[in-house]
Amino acid sequence: MKSARYPAGMDEFPDIAFIGGGNMARSLLGGLVARGWPAARLHVAEPNAGLREGLSREFGVDASDDNSAIAAQAQVWLFAVKPQVMRAVAQALAPLAGVRAPLAISIAAGITGDQLDRWLGGGQAIVRAMPNTPALLGAGATGLHANVRVSAAQRALADRLLAAAGSTTWIGDEPAMEAVTAMSGSGPAYVFLLAEAMQAAGRAEGLDADAARALALQTIFGAARMLLESGEPAEVLRQRVTSPNGTTQAAIETFEAGGFRELVARAIAAAAQRGRELSQANEAPDA
Repeated sequence: MKSARYPAGMDEFPDIAFIGGGNMARSLLGGLVARGWPAARLHVAEPNAGLREGLSREFGVDASDDNSAIAAQAQVWLFAVKPQVMRAVAQALAPLAGVRAPLAISIAAGITGDQLDRWLGGGQAIVRAMPNTPALLGAGATGLHANVRVSAAQRALADRLLAAAGSTTWIGDEPAMEAVTAMSGSGPAYVFLLAEAMQAAGRAEGLDADAARALALQTIFGAARMLLESGEPAEVLRQRVTSPNGTTQAAIETFEAGGFRELVARAIAAAAQRGRELSQANEAPDA
């Protein structure tokens, strides 16, 4: 039996309203279209005329600056707006949410499922998602959490949508979503910082800038492939390349002596705390 939430004949490709048309929305739109999602079932609300027209031209999707008009056409609302404006955007759509009962998916950092549900008027099926910037290349990592009103079919649909930008991982306890934000959401920047540092160190040791860049980037790429494709834990791969009294051991011992692991832990904890602060900052004093 088809869910009453979706009209007959629309289960496979339900209409999706993207509330916000920035980079992450663009990456998801591109992934969905590439996977055969009909452009006619994809709708975008975006206040920036340049972004709006670009998305319409590139993907052939319906685009408007009217959130309500776009949301009224869809069974799935994907919120891709900044955390600072999420409350106002959601509250403006609350009357329509009460009528449409959409599956609401949020990719806004620090906004909890309970907050979005409350702002939409309550009783809504909410999936909180945290993708990262490699989604722009279809190589993203997304953590997802569903509230109790999300059905098995809706959960599968949310997974299908976010998988258009890379891999997905479901998180059972929503508070752990702050760790997702801190580790994978912000994580690409940590790798970029490592690449910067490796290149600078290579130049200091006598490499020219082009050689330092090429070697650092390919090393990071190759190491990532080994982690993904070998099936071996990171610890095992590290041990294999660390010969006793060799050059790698000298470097690893220097990292460890400098408190590398503790520094990474503190950095991720700081990012997670900032996510919690974003959530609190979007609450009114009496909320």
